[in-house]
Amino acid sequence: MSKRFNRRSRRAVIPLAAVSALVAGAGLTGCGQQRDASVYTVLNSSTDETYHRWDAEAMARCGERLGVTIEQQSVPAAQVMTKALRMASSKSLPDVVQFDASEMPTFAEAGGLVDLRTLGLSTADIPQGIVNFGSYRGTYYGAARSVNTLALFYNKDVLDRAGLRVPATWAELRETAQRLTRGKRYGLALSAGGAEDGVFQFTPFMWSNGGDETRLDGPKVVQALDYWKSLLKDGSLSKSTVGWTQADVNDQFMAGNAAMMINGPWQVETLNTKKSLHWGIARIPVPEAGGKSVGPLGGAVLTVPNTGDEQRERTAGKIVACLSSEQEQLTYALNSWMVPANEKAAAVWRQRVPELDALADQVAAARSRTAKLGAGWSSVSLALQSAFQSALTGESSQAALKRAQQRATSGNRGTRP
Repeated sequence: MSKRFNRRSRRAVIPLAAVSALVAGAGLTGCGQQRDASVYTVLNSSTDETYHRWDAEAMARCGERLGVTIEQQSVPAAQVMTKALRMASSKSLPDVVQFDASEMPTFAEAGGLVDLRTLGLSTADIPQGIVNFGSYRGTYYGAARSVNTLALFYNKDVLDRAGLRVPATWAELRETAQRLTRGKRYGLALSAGGAEDGVFQFTPFMWSNGGDETRLDGPKVVQALDYWKSLLKDGSLSKSTVGWTQADVNDQFMAGNAAMMINGPWQVETLNTKKSLHWGIARIPVPEAGGKSVGPLGGAVLTVPNTGDEQRERTAGKIVACLSSEQEQLTYALNSWMVPANEKAAAVWRQRVPELDALADQVAAARSRTAKLGAGWSSVSLALQSAFQSALTGESSQAALKRAQQRATSGNRGTRP
């Protein structure tokens, strides 16, 4: 991970067919190595020093409660899936794997995860949308400690000087972005790069407009992409948008090159390092006044791999339960600026960070990207990434999305929603 809060940057999307082929020959069950009965391993993406330390402290607390030693093995986010697959092939899977929630269904599809409810984990205080976020075909495989989504960040000083209100609808956003575009400053920055970052940022526009990932060439999806194109045509977006990650977007906003941006809470600590930047946050504008702003749920989930050692799996389940407990969630969320998955912890979080209250509201209406297609989401993501590059550099949205639908359908052939 190259930047501290770039939690969504350049995550590799591995097609289901490729993962299934690898896992099929790997033999997920069975332990190929003798393990220390008192030492448990967690594979995660906490390569950043701060995240690594927060996780180490949480694991030390949980290890003390459970009478075991918990060690973390951290790799870049884009490598978690491939690392887990390599470890599966050598029958040396860790006891807990923290997957990005969009990748978890792919491993679950291959039969590589244990149902957390069978290990005693409860979902009583978790909103159904977040339960679904960690589930695949109705089975609860992943416990989230915190979740995130996207919101509209804006420069308070720039809007105040222009005498403008924070936009709430697409029409208002377009007009406001146009009026704030001056010299080297664009009215809005967002990520439309050819990676999951861009897809993550497109979903609020697609879903809030009534579009659906099961029909990428549907009129509501085309309209959403046309809206992005209109912002580009107005000059309110930089032409570099097609290559920007969400970290790049944040850099532009902090440098004063964008008056507003679409981004997530993982950027907050970096934003706060610039004391002269007075920023605010609001829900992402919707097509019509009064509509629901539906963004994507983001974040990671803690899973227990199917190692075949039931005793270790039960203890691993207790580790997951401890790391995702109400108090540990609150501690983690306050450190990372994410929103706790647990409702009770989230209520306390709102009181502690009222400046991010709009983010909590956005999370309440957010959806999991894999809710409808499960492991088939990866094919949709790859198809959309290609469509953005084509449509934002000249091709019609209709043509680009028609090809994307054909590509996604081909990639999802044989995959049940």
